[in-house]
Formats: sequence, structure tokens, C-alpha cells
Amino acid sequence: MHDDLRSLDAGDGPTPATVGELLAAATRRLPGDEARAEAERLLTHALGVGPTWLYTHRDDVPPIARQAEFERLLQRRLAGEPVAHLLGHRGFWRFDLAVTPATLIPRPETERLVELVLERLPEGVSLRVADLGTGTGAIALAIAFERPLAQVVATDASAAALAVAQANANALGLSRVQFREGDWFAPLADDRFDLIASNPPYIADDDAHLKLGDLRFEPASALASGADGLDDIRRIAAHAPMHLNPGGWLLVEHGWDQGAAVRSIFEHAGFDAVETVQDWERRDRVTLGRVGA
Repeated sequence: MHDDLRSLDAGDGPTPATVGELLAAATRRLPGDEARAEAERLLTHALGVGPTWLYTHRDDVPPIARQAEFERLLQRRLAGEPVAHLLGHRGFWRFDLAVTPATLIPRPETERLVELVLERLPEGVSLRVADLGTGTGAIALAIAFERPLAQVVATDASAAALAVAQANANALGLSRVQFREGDWFAPLADDRFDLIASNPPYIADDDAHLKLGDLRFEPASALASGADGLDDIRRIAAHAPMHLNPGGWLLVEHGWDQGAAVRSIFEHAGFDAVETVQDWERRDRVTLGRVGA
């Protein structure tokens, strides 16, 4: 299937290198603990092969055109572009999702939010769920995948982000998810739900991290929210009770140092059973609360 990678393209060009040599050189050039993993992902993408192929063909010399494409990807990564943007996708939950600069890149810690949502959605029951600020559709699609009877509505203020989310839903065959354009609750009208989930912006507007790493290439509107990063969470908590059925839950992802502040916001909004749950690295990550029955 990949025999064409055993021979070089004709003509002048870069010095030919084997797969093993390309990986070793790229790993030395890329910074950080993920250098080797990033080099592997970029090389498999440039060559159009799977990860295992790299280890069974370490001594193969890929075509010069493929090596040049790998070098272009490396240069863009060294300039700071996220790997997810270079590949056009990112793994989340049980599937790969298309990613563009119009969306927040799905991150592993958001899977903890999905787990907590699923704990509150019994299987075999047709409950209504809303995902606010859906981005790539990650949360909504994971819920729809695991709870086929759930009626899931996903909102986003960005038409470009919704187009990505809809494409991901189509690719996964999850046609039951309904996407609506608008800011937070605006597209929901008078609809009520049994559970509302959100991974909203929660970084302070002046946080220095916004000018570092992958965050430089993601939409600021999906990252920052006011002087303390909590403006959108305040809006969500204040309006959620009007869109939740009695006994319904609100679950919101937030920063590792915001647990106490978000619990206070939830309690002020009238939620019961408020608690903050840590992610798998033992950092505060999700706060949840329930409206009275």
C-alpha cells in the first residue's frame, strides 16, 4: 500500500533521509516534553501513513516531496502553530474531530466534564441536554454518542464554529444533535432542559498566557472573559435556572484556581448541591449545581 514511500522522487532537492533520521532530527528541533509525539504525528500526516508504519519502515527513505512537506509542517510548528491546526483534527473522547482556527481546540480535561454529565444522564431515557458554546461540538457529540436517546441542542455565537461542529456531527453520523447560532441562551428561547453543560471562556483578559503557545492561534472569544475570567460563567449561572427543569443540573468547566469563586457564583444564582470536581490531575476543573425540585 505504501511501497511508493520506498523510493525517492527524481531531481534536485533536500538531502534524502530515512524515516528514523527524520524523526530523530525533528525531535531534537521541537521544544517541550511532547517533541517526539509531535514529530510522529506530523510525519505520519506528511507521509499519509499510520503511526505503526513509522516503526516498521524506519529505514525507508520517503519521497523528497513528502520530506519537504514534513519540513513545512515543522517550520509552522516551530513558529507556534498548534499541532491540531496543522493536522486539521484532534482526538477527543472516542473519535477524531475536525479543528480549525475558528474553534477552541478540544482538550483532555474537558473529557472529565463529559464523564460528569453522563453520570447524571441515565441510559435509556430521553432527556433534554444543552451544550453552550459548543465550538467543535466536542461535548454535545460525546453526549449524543453515549446517550442515543438524549435530545441534544448545541449553541455557539460563531457561525464558523457551528459549521465545524455540524461537519463533525455529519462525519460521525450523529444527525440528532441540533445546532443553533447565538450567544449563550439566546438561541434557546423558552426551551427547558434536564441538564446544561458548558466549557466557556474562563481566562482573564490580561492573562499573559494568552500570548503564549497554542493560545495565540485560538479565538480570543473562546478563551478570555473579563477581568477575572468569570464574566461568562456569571451570565451562564444567572440565566440557567430559567432554562432548567426542576431538579436539572448545570455543569461548567473552569480554571484550576477558580473552584471557590465559581461555587460562590452558583450559590448566589440559587443552585443546590453545589460542588467542584477535580480532573484526573487533581486540579479543580468542573463545578456543578442543581435547581430545586
